[in-house]
Amino acid sequence: MTVLFLERVPVSLRGELTRWLLEPKAGVFVGKVSAMVREKLWERACANLSGGAAMLIYQADTEQGFAIRFWGKTSRTLVDFDGLSLLTAP
Repeated sequence: MTVLFLERVPVSLRGELTRWLLEPKAGVFVGKVSAMVREKLWERACANLSGGAAMLIYQADTEQGFAIRFWGKTSRTLVDFDGLSLLTAP
């Protein structure tokens, strides 16, 4: 499972991502894609953010079962708490 959150991005980028992922809410994309497709979508999103921000959550072999990646200035901050990834809100 892959979840991609976008903040302050062009509508064209959101439209492009809907070819591969579902958008249940504006800026939130969900889907099950291969690791290669996930990486290509992440690269494409990061290259076309136009000053926006992105957060990617995907399945990984960690204690929590997922990993989190950020690009740009997001509204959330990642904190490592004894090996657990926690998000803080402003």
